[in-house]
Amino acid sequence: MAERPSSTPVTAIRGRLLSFVGSPNGAHDHASYRYLDDALLLIEDGRVKAVGPAAELACRLAPGTVVEHYPDGLILPGFIDTHIHFPQTRVIASYGAQLLEWLEKYTFVAEQKYADAGHAEIGARSFLDELLRNGTTTAVVYGSVHPQSVDAFFAESVRRGTAMIAGKTMMDRNAPTALRDTANAGYRDSKALIERWHGKSRQRYAVTPRFAITSSDAQLQVAGALLNDYPDVYLQTHLSENLAEIAEVRRLFPWAKSYTDVYDRFGLLGPRSIFGHCLHLSEAELQRLSESGSVAAFCPTSNLFIGSGLFDWAKLTDPRRPVRLSLATDVGGGTSYSLLRTMAEAYKVLQLQGQSLPALTAFYQATRGNAEALGMAGEIGSIEAGRAADLIVLDARATPAMRHRLETIDGDLEEELFVLMTLGDDRAVRATYIQGRRQHHRTEES
Repeated sequence: MAERPSSTPVTAIRGRLLSFVGSPNGAHDHASYRYLDDALLLIEDGRVKAVGPAAELACRLAPGTVVEHYPDGLILPGFIDTHIHFPQTRVIASYGAQLLEWLEKYTFVAEQKYADAGHAEIGARSFLDELLRNGTTTAVVYGSVHPQSVDAFFAESVRRGTAMIAGKTMMDRNAPTALRDTANAGYRDSKALIERWHGKSRQRYAVTPRFAITSSDAQLQVAGALLNDYPDVYLQTHLSENLAEIAEVRRLFPWAKSYTDVYDRFGLLGPRSIFGHCLHLSEAELQRLSESGSVAAFCPTSNLFIGSGLFDWAKLTDPRRPVRLSLATDVGGGTSYSLLRTMAEAYKVLQLQGQSLPALTAFYQATRGNAEALGMAGEIGSIEAGRAADLIVLDARATPAMRHRLETIDGDLEEELFVLMTLGDDRAVRATYIQGRRQHHRTEES
C-alpha cells in the first residue's frame, strides 16, 4: 500500500457496514442495500480504495497498518443535509412565532451580526463542529447577505476538507436596511464568490435568493443570469412554506400564476435547484417541479416548530409526475442539527397523514438519496471504491434507553435502524470521518 498522506492518517476502518445501492421499495427491500457484518475499508488519499469482508481484505493490510475497529458500530456514508442556515446557530429554539414574524423577530436580528468577519469566522467553526458531531459531512448552506459570511464558511470548510455547497443570501427588499443588497450588488458579490470558491477544494456555490418576498423582479432576473453564466452552480431558495407567505407572494407578483411560477419565469427551476419546504403546492406547480427536475427539500422539524404545515410525501412522489425529494434539518427554524432526529419527525409527519417512512427509506434518503438529489452520487452518499471516505459510525446502544430497547432485537438490521432514527441523536454518532480522517470521536465522557 502506498505511504499514507499526512492529510489522511486513517488507513483502514473495520466494523459492520451499511451502504445503499438504490432507492428501497418499502420495508424489507434487501436488494436496495449492501450490509456486511464484519467489513474492512481500505482508504488511500482520502478515498475508499477497497471495501469488503474483513476476512478477505485483511491480507492486503501492510505491516503496522492502523485499523480503527468498531465491532459494535455501524459504518455508513456521512449524512447529507440539503437545507440549513449557517447564520442561525443562535436562533434555534426561539419561542413562539410563525414564519414571517419569526424572520423579523429573530432571524434578521441574528444575521446582521455576520457583517463582522470575526463573528462569521466564530460562527463557521461552531456550525461545522455541530454538523460533524451529528454525523453530517455535506450540507447545502445559506450564508447571510454579507459576502464575508460565505468567505468565512468556505475557508473553514476547506480547512476541514468537507464538501459543502453554500451561497450568499440575496435580499433587496422587505428586510432591514442592514441586510439588503441591490440587484447589481447581489450579482456582483455572488459572481465574485463563485469565482473565488466554486470548485476550490471540495466547495460548490449555490445562488441564493432568500425567497420571492425579499427579492425584486430585477434581483430574481440576475439570479437567473448567474445560473446561465455558471451552469454548474446550484440554486437554493424557499417555496410555499407558509400560507401568509404565499399570500404575500401573490400580492407582490400579481402577474404570476403561482409561487412556483415566479421562480419559473426567471429561469430558476432545474435539476440543480433546491426548494425548501414545498408544503402548499397546486397540481400545476407540482407538474412544473417534476418536469424541470427540481428538488423539494423536506424539513420536518422546521415545518412543525414554525407551524407551517405537513409535507405530503405521497403527493410529491406520485408516479404520474414525481418530484425529486431530499431531507433536511433547516436549522435554525428546524430544531436539531441531527438527521436522526429529523428522520424521527419525518416519520411522525407522514404518520399524521396515513403514510409511512420505513427506516430503510429514511437512511437511504439521508445518504445516497440526498447525494442523488444533488447530482453528487458519484462522489458521496455511498461506500464504494473511488468514493470520498466521508463516513460515520453509529451506535444503537448509545443511551441506556437505546441499550434497553436493543435487548429485544435479535440482529434485525431494520429494527436497529428504526431505533436509531426514533431514539437516536448526536450521542449515537460515535465517529465522523472526512476523507478518511477522523474529525469527531465520541467517548463515554463526551
